[in-house]
Amino acid sequence: MAFDVLYEDADLIVLNKPAGLVVHPAPGNETGTLVNGLIAHCGDSLKGIGGERRPGIVHRLDKDTSGLMVAAKTEQAHLALSADFAARRIDRAYLAFCWGCPQPAEGEYEGDIGRDKRDRKRMTIVTHGGKWALTRYRTLQAFEMGAALVQCRLATGRTHQIRVHFSANNHPLIGDPVYLRRIPAAAKGLPPTARAAALDFPRQALHAARLGFTHPRTGEQMAFEAPMPEDMLALGESLGLTPGKVIIV
Repeated sequence: MAFDVLYEDADLIVLNKPAGLVVHPAPGNETGTLVNGLIAHCGDSLKGIGGERRPGIVHRLDKDTSGLMVAAKTEQAHLALSADFAARRIDRAYLAFCWGCPQPAEGEYEGDIGRDKRDRKRMTIVTHGGKWALTRYRTLQAFEMGAALVQCRLATGRTHQIRVHFSANNHPLIGDPVYLRRIPAAAKGLPPTARAAALDFPRQALHAARLGFTHPRTGEQMAFEAPMPEDMLALGESLGLTPGKVIIV
């Protein structure tokens, strides 16, 4: 399994996960996962780090979300990074294409997230029993009134958080197979070619573009960025993305 490794030392590895790759083994996905690849890359010493099923994993991305991840190679690094993620000391920024144009163009989506009782594969905004979640967003470019490129920063890290928050606010992510189940009304606001490209996009248009953290052993502040992948760039081109708009701040 070939990895796009941005950084590696004795303590950790930072990589750019492609869309379509499952992070850790689970029933139905015992092989061919990121964890299997990490063990092959780093050696058997990784197997005991952080638990047998998820060695080295301190956070995850959905299968069809691309972008930056950090994995621990020692127990010390695993404990420190896990604590930083839990305490929200990690700098994370995502790029996403959503249907419609959020109003205001910059703001926050807040709402407790829990399991959808009618569909266990979905998360949803709940009034009881969920976990508080906050997503800060900023519109980088609007495409007519049909779609937008947004930057998202997470104050929390709940399952499907960006996807749930944008869907709950009537701006589901383009291509999302779970939270977009019909052709959105906003599609009418796009020219035919752009509309077709957006409707045919095969995954949620979501990319983890920036990851910053404190090195668990040296204390150095580390920051990494991964450019938007080719499929999202092609989608952006179809929508009319202006060169230079994809700037993470």
